[in-house]
Amino acid sequence: MGPMGVIMMLKAMGLIAFIFTSLLLAISFFVLLAAYKVEQRWLKVFGYVVTIFLWFSAAIVFSGVISAATMKCNVEGPMMQRMRMMKAHRQQMMPGQMQKMQGQQQGQPQMPEKTEPAK
Repeated sequence: MGPMGVIMMLKAMGLIAFIFTSLLLAISFFVLLAAYKVEQRWLKVFGYVVTIFLWFSAAIVFSGVISAATMKCNVEGPMMQRMRMMKAHRQQMMPGQMQKMQGQQQGQPQMPEKTEPAK
């Protein structure tokens, strides 16, 4: 799956979570309405407890959507990550080592360094 597919999947998940949150809040409204009209005390308390549970569930779903939307999504594959790590490693190497590596990659023979004879 390419980067665009991942982004579209995240958007679809966000929409589904938003619909689910709205559904939980709508159900909690009708539970509150029923709890308000009920005369029995224990049933009224049960309605309030169910409403609070629904509100907590909606808050958890909504906070998950917000955290997923603000989190940095890594849509690169493992090969791209490896190449980025290798590039960072090469930049940290000393310049002399870097030139030797480039010479080896291009197929150039390595010349031994000239040493002066001792006098």
